[in-house]
Amino acid sequence: MRINPSLLSADFANLQSEIEGIPSADGLHVDVMDNHFVPNLTLGLPVVEAVRKVTPKLLDIHLMINDPDRWAPAYAEAGAESVTFHVEAATAPVKLARDLRSAGAKAAMALRPATPIEPYADLLGELDMVLIMTVEPGFGGQKFLDLCLPKIRRTAELIKKTGGTIALEVDGGVSAETIERCAEAGANTFVAGSAVFGADDPDAMINSLRSQAESAG
Repeated sequence: MRINPSLLSADFANLQSEIEGIPSADGLHVDVMDNHFVPNLTLGLPVVEAVRKVTPKLLDIHLMINDPDRWAPAYAEAGAESVTFHVEAATAPVKLARDLRSAGAKAAMALRPATPIEPYADLLGELDMVLIMTVEPGFGGQKFLDLCLPKIRRTAELIKKTGGTIALEVDGGVSAETIERCAEAGANTFVAGSAVFGADDPDAMINSLRSQAESAG
């Protein structure tokens, strides 16, 4: 069970100290938004490159952008260990996944809440991780959508059939109130933003969330 806090909820003016304050994190989730695929604009490649210089932690990049086929490989080349593209925005997802892997990163595919997993079952062998969005992508602090739990279960079953070691990540409204349901449904990697950075002790919250997931999974 891995907890990757979302830097979207961190203090952007003090990113390095925010990162140093969560040593228990398994990775850092970085949301990249282009104000086209989603109605918000956030961190881009220069900030990812800057973050890479100040931490050895795994960088879990989530690209909520149009034309990821063109832009995603640069994040792998910048040193990100995992790069996630939205299948709704990708033109050639298999080629993109292979490009990411050849650039040295793990390849991951994200799905919006209303996007079913079944049409992409044959792609799973090309991936290292599947990200199920449990809110509409674009903004942090949203309420968890319970209607996504059956999709998490179905995705976990499809992953099991591949016989591979594909991670199943959940992003959106993950907190002490929701993480056990996600773990029980089959998720093993969790993006928590406001639940971590809004806590009095962010690092203690990471360990608490991980313990909850482990007890439920």
